[in-house]
Amino acid sequence: MTQFSRMPWALASTVAAIALMLSACGKGQQAAAPTPDTAAVPPVAIVNGTPITRTEFDVYAKSLQQGRQQQTELTPEQKAQVLDEMITMQLVSAQGVKDGVEKDPDVAARLDMVRMRILAEAESQKYLKGKEPTDAELHAEYDSAIGAMDKTEYHARHILVASKEQAEALIKKIKGGAKFEDVAKAESTDNSKTSGGDLGWFTLARMVKPFGDAIRGLKKGEMTQEPVQTQFGWHIIKLEDTRDVTPPPFEQVKAQVTNGAIQKKLQAYVEELKKSAKIEKKM
Repeated sequence: MTQFSRMPWALASTVAAIALMLSACGKGQQAAAPTPDTAAVPPVAIVNGTPITRTEFDVYAKSLQQGRQQQTELTPEQKAQVLDEMITMQLVSAQGVKDGVEKDPDVAARLDMVRMRILAEAESQKYLKGKEPTDAELHAEYDSAIGAMDKTEYHARHILVASKEQAEALIKKIKGGAKFEDVAKAESTDNSKTSGGDLGWFTLARMVKPFGDAIRGLKKGEMTQEPVQTQFGWHIIKLEDTRDVTPPPFEQVKAQVTNGAIQKKLQAYVEELKKSAKIEKKM
């Protein structure tokens, strides 16, 4: 194992790595003619006549720190390791060009997908530049989210079994005096069985619709009188309690609200592109 691979900050981006390999494949075996922008900036390395540019180095180095809350300046040792990694990629990818691996259908499709993704991300960033949400837009987004959120949390228990007949038999058993918690521990197939079927506190948005609808129709202490079917099986549900949900203050969720507003702007842009596009789905 190399020192590079042991470094905790080295969270390599597969997309960035493939993108650099795509770039390397495009360079071929001869050195690319420098453009006016790149001629003034010396390459960080030249491999068999093919330069690795400073921009490529910076992009790849940045990708290695993706996922970290705070990006830091690389040490000289780390920079050297990044450069060695890029030299290796250039050597191997150039050999791949010689061997014709880019003609393999799977490889070609992966390279096309990487290119498509990078271009789409770049265009999205370009479109959003200068379109930061205003305070009025953020507060409107916040008010809309608060209006749509569940205002009640529920505390419930359930018993999950495989068949309606088994659920009906257990309901009869509980009505006959058996404790719900004891039956859950003995019969439920859900992980919550160890705690007597206790699901803790939750909003209905977290539950599948049949389960949520059943909960909504119960009063505190009540149990469903008929089994409730979901994609997970058959449930017997008991509502323990309810409580009101206090919405988080605006400042606490401003980052999420901002992201939501930006995503809406981008989605609106995408929908406009779709309107003027000719799209034929084949599957």
